[in-house]
Amino acid sequence: MASTFQRPQDQSGPGLPAPADASVDRASAPSVLAPPFSCSQKLRTTFSPLRLPPPTVPSPSRIPNPNPQIPRPPPMAAAAADADADAAEVERLYELGERLSSAKDKSEHAADYEAIIAAVKGQSVKAKQLAAQLIPRFFRSFPALATRAMSAMFDLVEMEELAIRIQAIRGFPLLGKDTEFVSKIADILGQLLTSEENVERDAVHKALMSLIRQDVKNSLQPLFKHVESGSEIREKIICFLRDKVFPLKAELLKPQAEMERFITDLIKKSVQDVTGSEFELFMGFLRSLSIFGDSAPRESFQELIEIIQAQADLDSQFNVSDIDHIERWSSCMYMALPIFMRGASSSKFLNYFVKQIVPAFEKIPEEKKLDLLKTIAASSPYAAAQDSRQLLPSVVQLLKKYMPGKKVEDINHNYVECLLYTFHHLAHKTPNTTNSLCGYKIVTGQPSDRLGEDFSEHYKDFRERLTGTEETVRAASKRLTQGMADFNKAITSAKTEEEKTKIKSDQHTATRTMRSYNNILAMTHPLHMKSPSFISDKKITLSWMEQPKKPAATTAGLKRSQPATNGNGPASKKGRGGMQNQLVNRAFEGLSYGGRGSGRGRGRGGRGRGRGWGGYR
Repeated sequence: MASTFQRPQDQSGPGLPAPADASVDRASAPSVLAPPFSCSQKLRTTFSPLRLPPPTVPSPSRIPNPNPQIPRPPPMAAAAADADADAAEVERLYELGERLSSAKDKSEHAADYEAIIAAVKGQSVKAKQLAAQLIPRFFRSFPALATRAMSAMFDLVEMEELAIRIQAIRGFPLLGKDTEFVSKIADILGQLLTSEENVERDAVHKALMSLIRQDVKNSLQPLFKHVESGSEIREKIICFLRDKVFPLKAELLKPQAEMERFITDLIKKSVQDVTGSEFELFMGFLRSLSIFGDSAPRESFQELIEIIQAQADLDSQFNVSDIDHIERWSSCMYMALPIFMRGASSSKFLNYFVKQIVPAFEKIPEEKKLDLLKTIAASSPYAAAQDSRQLLPSVVQLLKKYMPGKKVEDINHNYVECLLYTFHHLAHKTPNTTNSLCGYKIVTGQPSDRLGEDFSEHYKDFRERLTGTEETVRAASKRLTQGMADFNKAITSAKTEEEKTKIKSDQHTATRTMRSYNNILAMTHPLHMKSPSFISDKKITLSWMEQPKKPAATTAGLKRSQPATNGNGPASKKGRGGMQNQLVNRAFEGLSYGGRGSGRGRGRGGRGRGRGWGGYR
């Protein structure tokens, strides 16, 4: 641009002052003492006005654009012309819309609808926004133009202007009144759930819910397809299902039985590769359906168990170094507890534990061993007699490993507590199995009593281990009791909140350890007899479970309630299921799942996206 303009030449000439070295007539110069005068007047009388040649201004089209990436702002006149053109285009669309609205036979005005569709390709933002409103309004009147109209709406939701996108999103449910397009619209709206604009995401939520209310099946299928295929938007869709769809199941799933079966099948396909928290979400929703309710047939419960079994990979070879698989097995077993309580079989889980996990138990990391033992203990009340008979030898084998034959300084009380609890519940269902394992003399009249065989060495060894365990636990319990009194003093003298928090945490751990010691002593005591009675009721609450609340003291003057003897009184009803409820709560409150990529990934189905499972705590 600089070379375009010509600078004035530096030389004397008509109307220009003389150079500095030119001769000056001093006689004609005014005296210094001359009367004052105006400077401007002096300049006007001394010098003629400065005359510069007019600059040559190039036309805008000849001025090169320094940054072609940025469009040149239009001249003011052009901007005004564009504004007029925009207004004219908007006015034209209004006229087209009014003409279509007033027409009795809209099919005769296909050209008007085509003109509205064509406005999407124009330059006017307001016209595009109006087109996004008019296209859905008259969509059903022009089936021959449906594909073009749908394509135009998809173009609108891809534009940069937020107002255009939102208007198009709001119009999608009107297009969805034709079943042919519902799945495609739901697919597009599902992809828009990733929007970072809150107002746009809210519009997508409302449009999707409106579409789902119109056609549940064709709307949900493409959404679950994204979850099943593992697309990048799967997490957004799962959150949408959790927050918007699942809470309205009573409204949306009608007719109930048919639609509950439909969504169950969708979920079964979608959970083949999910994180632990996602799987828990889907299973929790399935359990809430009436087809899996308390009055459902046993086959329904078994269907849920099969879903969980598939997630636990019970058909695969156990790999002791695959921590993700260990965590999934424990988590899935806990998740199945409420279903075991309803009568579903736990055989496949228990068989896997006996045949795959127990032989490699010593190689499993220490922090995962306890998870496995807690899982088996929690599920033992629901094991069938046949499964109990198969599992008992492995439990006794582990008990002998962790119960010392004589008094020692300390034992792994958590392991022993879990194993003793499991032993009692399994032995209660198949008591004569303990004859050959522990040397007992339990008579059931069955050949499996094996009363003619001598197992006295087993009995002697088992009793010695019981005695050694009891002596060790009593000594440890005495030391712990002496130290418990110091916690309150330590809390009082603590100077910072951090110190108090740590002391309280230590106190909680000590309290739970004391519960474990008490449980061990309560469970070893009846096992010294030749024909012991095995604990199968709810007298023992495992130390790591929520402790049952003590009943309120009887108020003086009130009639004391009598204990129920027929199992139908209030006390009996309150007790029934108490332990099970704690197990269920523990199953779903204590599980800690990893998010995407937190584990190694299962790699099933060739995807292997690495959705790991967190460990049980």
